[in-house]
Amino acid sequence: MLVLTRKKNQSIIIADDIEVVVVDIKGDQIKLGIKAPKSVSVHRKEVYEEIQRENEAAAKSNVKVNNLKQIEDLIKKNKKK
Repeated sequence: MLVLTRKKNQSIIIADDIEVVVVDIKGDQIKLGIKAPKSVSVHRKEVYEEIQRENEAAAKSNVKVNNLKQIEDLIKKNKKK
């Protein structure tokens, strides 16, 4: 792990097109701004991990959807719950 010291309004560059800026510092919290291309997903770690769990659960699901009618039926069924 690379550990850097930055002050407010200072930044780091990752892979030529991602910039992480220290926007604000209050007590033990910092606010970071992230400038990245729209093709790059940026998530808090806990959100990223939840997305991964949901994707794994969906991949293991036994639900097979073969056409639009089945999708419509599934949506209607889930709305009733």
